[in-house]
Amino acid sequence: MHKEDKERVVAELTEKLRTADTMLVADYRGLTMPQIDALRTRLLENGARFTVVKNTLTRRAAEAAGADQLLALLEGPSAIAFIEADGDAVAVAKALADSARETRVLEIRGGVMQGKSISGADVEELAKLPPVDVLRGQVVGAIIAPLNQLIGLVTAPLQGIYGLIDARIEQLQAQGDTGETPAAEPTAEASTPEPGEAPAEAEPETETPETPEAEPAAEEAPETESEDTTQEAE
Repeated sequence: MHKEDKERVVAELTEKLRTADTMLVADYRGLTMPQIDALRTRLLENGARFTVVKNTLTRRAAEAAGADQLLALLEGPSAIAFIEADGDAVAVAKALADSARETRVLEIRGGVMQGKSISGADVEELAKLPPVDVLRGQVVGAIIAPLNQLIGLVTAPLQGIYGLIDARIEQLQAQGDTGETPAAEPTAEASTPEPGEAPAEAEPETETPETPEAEPAAEEAPETESEDTTQEAE
């Protein structure tokens, strides 16, 4: 390979390493070209580009891109799955794991995910996760569940009040109370006798007898001088 070609390859790899959040590295030794093409097609469907690389040129590109975590994985024949921004890392890991199980020659070494190194075992565990759509649904469900519980706690007292109000309304309707103020019942004094019934006679008022004042004692009549006059006449 000419120097110009090497420089071009290094520049392309450097750009890929800078833009890819996740890269999975595998040893493709023993795969046939039809098997590599089939794997490349499956990975491309899930948003990843499978590229066979030269370790010397890839090390230069990794150093230029600041992807030092990748250096330890570049031993022996190497191929890198560069996952694009809209790619499905779980599906890519699953495709690599399926190819390793079916061919028994592909070996997953590990990779770099969002700047952190992951091992081949980590890639295997990643392949066991549900698809991205299912994971998103589970995350949304985990977020919404506490909110639904909170809403239930808030609305439960209100629902209880509504139930008490409805029960009271039904009770009043059963008693014939429509909510209007009932008319005052006539008193006994103003009651009107029904037809054919003799009017009730008013009971005479009982007057408290007045206590007669004590009559003054009769004055004693003055003594007359009739007796003295009779005696003198004799």
